[in-house]
Amino acid sequence: MFRRAPLLMTVLLFGYAFLYGPILSLMVYSFNESRLVTVWGGFSTKWYGELLHNEQILGAAWLSIKIAAINASAAVVLGTLAAMALVRYRRFRGRTSLEIMVTAPMVLPDVIIGLSLLLLFVSMQTLIGWPAGRGQTTITLAHITFSMAYVTVVVRSRLAHMDMSLEEAALDLGARPLKVFFAITLPIIAPALVAGWLLAFTLSMDDLVIASFVSGPGATTLPMVVYSSVRLGVSPQINALATLIVVIVSIAVVIAGVLLYRQEKNSAYRNG
Repeated sequence: MFRRAPLLMTVLLFGYAFLYGPILSLMVYSFNESRLVTVWGGFSTKWYGELLHNEQILGAAWLSIKIAAINASAAVVLGTLAAMALVRYRRFRGRTSLEIMVTAPMVLPDVIIGLSLLLLFVSMQTLIGWPAGRGQTTITLAHITFSMAYVTVVVRSRLAHMDMSLEEAALDLGARPLKVFFAITLPIIAPALVAGWLLAFTLSMDDLVIASFVSGPGATTLPMVVYSSVRLGVSPQINALATLIVVIVSIAVVIAGVLLYRQEKNSAYRNG
């Protein structure tokens, strides 16, 4: 076992270097004076200043954030309802179809999902006149379609391991089902809801393929802008943008970790 430790440590370090080395290199070159991202020309922060004045990137970032927030909120609501139906009601008409529809977006290629949704929106526009063009609405609906599946899986796992006796006791004491859900069930599954919301938000912010199918000329998300910029050559502004995203995400992860650690510590103190 001890002989394998150096080898395992070497493999672990190599894996981390392979994963995070390019990200660190990208962050370093975001402070490069030269426009060529592969040639170091001295330390400079001018690309961050130019990024803050780039209306195209800022507009795309704001649009992506709005779509991701709406998508995550709607996906949590719909995914929670689907999870409740699958866990609490073992037999009902359409259960198999619901399970298939929940699983399908997670296994189907993004190209198939994007193309099918594009054909759906075009057909709806022809039949009922809505949506009137492709843009923020169609992108949001498309993201909700596949994000809801991931939220359903997360919430369903939490509900499956939940102690039902708490709800049964509340019902025996005269509480209405809706009161039981908001007073007992919802606080217990709250961590799963937060995890599902963050997962749906991240999936929306990261999506490129599906958004490319269902977007229109007036709606360009941040991944689409980044991809189009990279095709013409990596710009130092993209490096600066990526660095800001990494820093923001890292700070959020650290804050979440500290809060969870304090919560677990307080729970252990009360239980002990």
